[in-house]
Amino acid sequence: MYRWLALLALALPACSGNRPTAYQPMEGDILFQSLPNEPGMDLVDAIEGSTGSPYSHCGMVFKDGGDWKVIEAIGPVKETALDDYTSRGREQKFWAYRLDDSTRKHVPAALSAMRKDLGKPYDPRYRFDSEAIYCSELIFRGWKAATGEELGNVVKLGELDWQRYKPVIEAIEGQGNLPLDREMITPRDLAKAKELKQVYP
Repeated sequence: MYRWLALLALALPACSGNRPTAYQPMEGDILFQSLPNEPGMDLVDAIEGSTGSPYSHCGMVFKDGGDWKVIEAIGPVKETALDDYTSRGREQKFWAYRLDDSTRKHVPAALSAMRKDLGKPYDPRYRFDSEAIYCSELIFRGWKAATGEELGNVVKLGELDWQRYKPVIEAIEGQGNLPLDREMITPRDLAKAKELKQVYP
């Protein structure tokens, strides 16, 4: 009996080591999620479908006193409690990417730049301008302001699998308007940044 208990004691740590660990936030982490794709949320399906990715939204983690929050462009640019952010996604799933150690020194300056966009409206047209901001653009703009360098891979609309979502694009841009040369940074292509590594799950 004691031999079985000893074997069980040895086995339990190994079993628990295979369980997913809870997310441990670090300032500057970028969290990606799949937004609810409910009726009327055609843009969510278009973002995920045209990029072949589950990522339709993202935001950057920061600490406010003792509380963890996420700065994001969803509706207006705003700051959201981390728990509220992570529980919003479909099935409450999210993916965390972390900047490498050599670039983490730029996080405070990037966050400071992003806060200058607080309150600006959401941009469903995915344009690079300062009038309205979409989620991955917020992070891209903040990082570029802090470092002078781009984070992720800029792509053109025409390079994405946009054809199935022509009605969604035209509903936003106007009938017959397909800005296929428009450059943008999608959540998927932000996640591809060489400076980022997935740390959760």
